[in-house]
Amino acid sequence: MTSSNPVLKDTTFRNERELSGARMTAEGAVMKTAALLFLVICSGAYTWQQVSRGENFTPVMIAGVVGGLIACLATVFKPNWAPISAPVYALCQGLVMGALSAVMQKQYPGIVLNAIGLTLGVLLIMLASYRLGWLRATPAFTRGVLCATGAIALFYLVTIVLRMFGVQTPMLHDGGMLSIGISLVVVGVAALNLILDFSVIEQGAEQGAPTYMEWYAAFGLLVTLLWLYVEILRLLSKLQKR
Repeated sequence: MTSSNPVLKDTTFRNERELSGARMTAEGAVMKTAALLFLVICSGAYTWQQVSRGENFTPVMIAGVVGGLIACLATVFKPNWAPISAPVYALCQGLVMGALSAVMQKQYPGIVLNAIGLTLGVLLIMLASYRLGWLRATPAFTRGVLCATGAIALFYLVTIVLRMFGVQTPMLHDGGMLSIGISLVVVGVAALNLILDFSVIEQGAEQGAPTYMEWYAAFGLLVTLLWLYVEILRLLSKLQKR
């Protein structure tokens, strides 16, 4: 079993297996995820205020992108650094998410609160569905989500390359039905990725991973949640254009 999340793999937990001492738990990973989300909100409030006051937030946002990338790579290649690097990643991403959210809020008042509510709602629904056994990461389910996520990544890559050559795709970013349909599919795939993440985290706990892997698991789950939030934000913005 695996996850399409590039930083949350079951092989990582096997490689970090603890033979003695305290071991990670799924509940501990959930608590660490809540802590990281709190840090995202705290740092996001800073750039939110910068945008609201009309200040130049670009340097801080760039610092967040660069710092987040460094913290991400450090966490992936050195999982035992996760208790430090994961919170740093959350703080850096908060700077980016805060600026993005504030800009979207100026364009579409009320959109951010709706996006946050929907993201948390999807998280709770996916967690409940997984715990109750309604959705499980079976081999067929996993293959389907992996293929869909790979297709979305390829789609984004092609779009970026086209933009580099001056080819615009307005039909994918406006408020048309095609654009909204694509966003709905992407949001659905991002939500289903949470099921794979839950499964990998549960397996990590069963395999006896050390306690610091709770931070790594929370970091991996945060990556999916931020992706889900951004896609919901995009979907709501498209609906506002209609």
